[in-house]
Amino acid sequence: MTMRDYADHAATGATADSLAAFEQASHELRCYIDDPVASVERALAASPAMTMAHVLKAWLHLLGTEPAGLAVARDCLRDAEALPANTRERGHLRAIGLLLEGRWRAAARALEDVSADYPRDALALQAGHLLDFFTGDARMLRDRIARALPAWSPSLPGHHAVLGMYAFGLEECGHYAQAERHGCLSVEQQPRDGWGWHAVAHVMEMQGRTDDGIAWLCSGTDAWSRDSTFAVHNWWHLALFHLELGRIDEALRLFDDPIDGARSPLAMDLVDATALLWRLQLRGVDVDGRWETVADRWALLAGAGHYAFNDWHAMMAFVGSGRGKAQQAVLESLQVVAATGTGDTAAFAREVGLDAARAMQAFGQARHADAVALLRPLRAHAQRFGGSHAQRDLLDLTLLEATIRGGQRSLASALAAERAARRPHSPLNRLFLLRTADTERSPSQP
Repeated sequence: MTMRDYADHAATGATADSLAAFEQASHELRCYIDDPVASVERALAASPAMTMAHVLKAWLHLLGTEPAGLAVARDCLRDAEALPANTRERGHLRAIGLLLEGRWRAAARALEDVSADYPRDALALQAGHLLDFFTGDARMLRDRIARALPAWSPSLPGHHAVLGMYAFGLEECGHYAQAERHGCLSVEQQPRDGWGWHAVAHVMEMQGRTDDGIAWLCSGTDAWSRDSTFAVHNWWHLALFHLELGRIDEALRLFDDPIDGARSPLAMDLVDATALLWRLQLRGVDVDGRWETVADRWALLAGAGHYAFNDWHAMMAFVGSGRGKAQQAVLESLQVVAATGTGDTAAFAREVGLDAARAMQAFGQARHADAVALLRPLRAHAQRFGGSHAQRDLLDLTLLEATIRGGQRSLASALAAERAARRPHSPLNRLFLLRTADTERSPSQP
């Protein structure tokens, strides 16, 4: 008899024990807690013939954007393709194969089809949602989940995760009130759901509600940080709120302890550590050698040509640590991928990643006019290499700082006014207005 999962989907090759371990791994992935890889390994040990366990293991090694995960995912795909599979499972396998070919958007569309037929497949929704994030598709971040919502109810395990994903999609599309409501409902249903906490933090970041953001994250620190693989990102959000208020010491404390204290080698954690250090340097803060350990870990990942968004951050770390050869290696890798690569992996580098990396190098070398020239054209389509609005704001911050330092007074003033119009109560934006006003009065300002 074929076993069926919590949503009544047939699970080919599953046993009672393997299905229980699979459901545990799925819960851990939805909340970003504990060790879903270990749990799915228990599922495979209980039944090597469970097709969806191979599928879940593949997704776990693909969705972190780690270059080393590709080989593991290929092995999972090979093993799963040798097993019986139903239509839903074959849809997952098709998506995994496309992603391994570097066809990120096609993989996302394949999962879109799975979700249309099986809207209660939480793994298809979550993997698709993350692919929408990696490709910068804000509309699908929202609408992929909206399509499935009518099939869900609070009685179904994983409903909290669907609400949290919908909240993030709503936020990225600018529907802040709806996003906050759904994110809060997600956390109310499951306090360990790190994505739900993160979605509400994004709302408050985009609205400039700094004090609310600090209060929100501090209200449930243990729930979203304990044994969480997503904790660093939420600590990063908390650090951004403090940095916005000019609390440099607190931002540095958060960097030194929960953000980078464990010296995580994971790309997703290095992205957050790097982005915080770059923001601190833009504020004129001496980060006192912190770049070195971050750059050491990027050196093991950079240049793989897998995901240009990560390489852009690696470039920042190499600029911050003054590693010229490493900077050149990143540029050469991006050039090769952009010129000869295929699929979306090449498009990420060609359309945004290569020039974004060149701009950070130019800024680090005080070639401010070059940085401005490179960054200005990227603003309209930077979402095409992934990330959130909050993460990609680093492009705008660097552009504005380059105009100020490079003496481009009119453009600096215009960009500062643009930011202030969106968030008029932002202390940082008011500081930019003051600095650009001073620049207009004093051509000799450094």
